Amino acid sequence: MLIEAATGPALIIAPHPDDEILGAGGTMARLADAGREVHVAILTEGRPPLFSPEQTRAVQAEAAAAHVRLGVAHTHWLGYPAAELSEVPHRELNSGIGKLVAAVAPDTLFVPHPGDIHLDHQLAFLSSLVASRPYEDTYPKSILAYETLSETNWNAPYLTPAFTPNVFIDITDTLESKLAAFALYASQVKPPPHERSMDALRALATLRGATVHRPAAEAFVLVRGVA
Repeated sequence: MLIEAATGPALIIAPHPDDEILGAGGTMARLADAGREVHVAILTEGRPPLFSPEQTRAVQAEAAAAHVRLGVAHTHWLGYPAAELSEVPHRELNSGIGKLVAAVAPDTLFVPHPGDIHLDHQLAFLSSLVASRPYEDTYPKSILAYETLSETNWNAPYLTPAFTPNVFIDITDTLESKLAAFALYASQVKPPPHERSMDALRALATLRGATVHRPAAEAFVLVRGVA
């Protein structure tokens, strides 16, 4: 498997805090357990008037605790305005992610899916690909797009890119770590049957696992793979 063949750092691009856990939390824990250096880049932070300073500090503290739980080596806060990435010049976002990709030099890059309904996710995907173009000796050899509950599944059928996974990563041994990490995002956890509930997150892992005859899995779309 591509992620097992790699030995260098893995970088997860998250438009907002908790996207990384929802989409790849079990894989992050699996990679960390295997000795891989795991980095998370959270592109945005809440700013007034949409978010109070107290809300922003609270979610950043939750992220720090969740990342410790999963064994994340480094969390990078890029500080762009949450829910307003469309107001950031595209070249600026390209440059910010590009500098981070160059500094971390990840073998494996996890990005949000381009069909997500949230515009921040779509722009994060585009700029991540710009930042990862293979025009130098060092670039991410594997790029995987993850799914985010309440974002990926609400795209417009037949009009926007559908999430059709072709890579499944077994997280049977790390599902509980993923759920525990998400629980630490207390401000983001919702009661069932909300999609961002613990029950929904477990159900999705069970469904993705059953697709490939495993107790639990996370699903991805392979954007690029160089062996």
